[in-house]
Amino acid sequence: MCGFDEPRWFGERSAIFSAGLRDMDAILGRDDRLVAKLADAAEKIDANFAAVIGTPVPAVIATDYRALQRMCEKKTNLPILTVDTNGMELYDVGEEKAWLTLFKTFAGKDVASQKEVSEEDDSSKKMKIGVLGLTPHDVSDLHVEEKFRKLENENTHYICYGMGAGIDKVKTAGSVDKNLVVAPAALETAKYLEKEFGTPYEVGYPFVDELIPELDYERKKILIIHQQVIANAIRQEIRIRSDEQQNTEVTVASWFMMKSEFSEEGDLSLKEEKDYCKLVQNGNYDIVFADENMRGLVPGFKGTFVNVRHFAVSGKLQES
Repeated sequence: MCGFDEPRWFGERSAIFSAGLRDMDAILGRDDRLVAKLADAAEKIDANFAAVIGTPVPAVIATDYRALQRMCEKKTNLPILTVDTNGMELYDVGEEKAWLTLFKTFAGKDVASQKEVSEEDDSSKKMKIGVLGLTPHDVSDLHVEEKFRKLENENTHYICYGMGAGIDKVKTAGSVDKNLVVAPAALETAKYLEKEFGTPYEVGYPFVDELIPELDYERKKILIIHQQVIANAIRQEIRIRSDEQQNTEVTVASWFMMKSEFSEEGDLSLKEEKDYCKLVQNGNYDIVFADENMRGLVPGFKGTFVNVRHFAVSGKLQES
C-alpha cells in the first residue's frame, strides 16, 4: 500500500491510483495484473497519458520498465511514462527523473498544439519563458501561477509547467525562447531542452522579495534552509539589501539536493534533525530562514526566526 502527500489535495481531488497488488503478485512480477488494473482505471477517467512510478519492490526484483511500458501502451492506447524510482530516496530525486521523462516524451512532439497555445494566449510576438520546477513541494505557494500571469507584460509571456498545467503546454516546450529554473530538481530537464532545442535557461525565483522581511541584515550571520534555488535567491537579495556585504555572512543549507554549480563555500547538506539542531546551537546565527515546523527544534535559539514555507520539509519532519 502506498501513501501520498500533496498540499493541493486539501481542496481538490487527485487522479492517483495504487496498483493494489498483493505482495506475491509484485514479488513474482505478475505484470499482467498491473496492466489490467491500469487499463481499468484508464476507462474510468478522461486521461491523455499515464505514469507508472516505481516503489521498493520493483527495484528489488529489477522490473523491466520498458517492457511494462510497451504492455501498458498496447492495452490502453495511451502514452505511458515509467519512472524507475525506488522509494528509498528523497522526493526531489524522483522529481528530477519525472520531469526529465515527461519532457523527453512530449516536448516538441505536437506542432499544432504549439500554434494553438500561442494563438489562445496571444503570445506569438512575445518572448515566451518556460518555468521549470513548479511543484507545491518545491515552491510551496499554491498561487504562484497567478503571480507569473501578473508578471507578464506586452513583451513577455510565461508558460508554467506543473501546478495545474496540462500536457499540451509541455508539448510546446520546444518553441519557448528561454527557460527559468525555480527548483534544482528541474535543472537536468533545462539542460536537456537546451541540448535538444537550443533553449537557453537561467536559474532563479522572481518573487523572492515577499519572502524577506524588512530587517537589519548588516554585519549579521544568517542561515537559510530551503530548496537550493529559493535559498540562493534569498541570499542574493539579502546581499543586495546589505550595504556592507563583506561583513554579512550568509550560509545556505538544505535537506534535499544541493547542486555543486549553485553552491558556495560553507553551504551544507542536512541529513537528520540533529544536524539542524547542532548547526543552529553552535553556529551563533543572528537570523534563521526556515519552515515554521523547524522553529521548535531549537527552543533555545535567541535570534530572529523567519518563516519561509517549504511543504517538503513539513512532510519530512512529520515522517521523522
